Amino acid sequence: MAKDDTRMGILLMIGATIVFAFQDGISRHLASEYNIFMVIMIRYWFFAAFVISVALQQTGSLRLAARTSQKAVQIFRAFVLVAEICVMVLAFTVLGLVESHAVFVCYPLLIAALSGPILGEQVGWRRWSAIGVGFLGVLIILQPGSGVFQLAALIPLVSALMFALYGLLTRYVARRDTTATSFFYTGVYGMIFITPLGLWYWEPMTAPDWGWMAMLCVTGALGHWLLIKCYEMAEASAVQPFAYMQLPWAAMIGLTVFGESMRTNVVIGAGLVVAAGLFTFWRENIKRAAR
Repeated sequence: MAKDDTRMGILLMIGATIVFAFQDGISRHLASEYNIFMVIMIRYWFFAAFVISVALQQTGSLRLAARTSQKAVQIFRAFVLVAEICVMVLAFTVLGLVESHAVFVCYPLLIAALSGPILGEQVGWRRWSAIGVGFLGVLIILQPGSGVFQLAALIPLVSALMFALYGLLTRYVARRDTTATSFFYTGVYGMIFITPLGLWYWEPMTAPDWGWMAMLCVTGALGHWLLIKCYEMAEASAVQPFAYMQLPWAAMIGLTVFGESMRTNVVIGAGLVVAAGLFTFWRENIKRAAR
């Protein structure tokens, strides 16, 4: 499909951010009631089934989807992502959606900072300046050294670092593997990693929460389907900045559903992080166009 419908691509990206924010709200609820590993395991069972169906549709064969010369890296990618999801859901239960997402949005800056040593990409002084401003925003959110700082506030920062590593590894394997192959390993091996832990910590679940679990599985698959369609419709450079809209959606759910609060320092810090991330993305596009 030709990538010529930018407006539809942007709408699909916004739709994906709404779905993912709703997914985060459900994850916060379920992980507060049940073991995190069990919740993520059931979610991954459904996600793996979705991934397999997409792989069959795109390649016609699971053997073709799994074919790669970078199997170890692909499997490690899958492990990093499933571990990152567990850490982020833990952050939801400890800090809430508002503060967790306010810190997590720094992951594009981490990708930019680590792209040099890991991928050998050149990062100029403008992007380093933006990275510095972004991390100033993170410090404003965390308030280290103040009386309100808590060690748990570092949990979403660890999650952001893990997701940045996952993003860099995805860039690395994309040099030789198709998107279908990377998607296949993400879902199938993620399920393999989390299943033993989830079964070990299995807990009985109430009927209403099984309904929420079904919604969690559906939103996970729907969000990824919207992203796939989004990137079929438009170039990543046109739609990626709108991925930041997941922050206000998640904040709205945290404030209205879970009764969370929004401190002034969180608003200021998150604003700096998002602005720095958008500038970094813009500079990457400029450099890509120049090449």
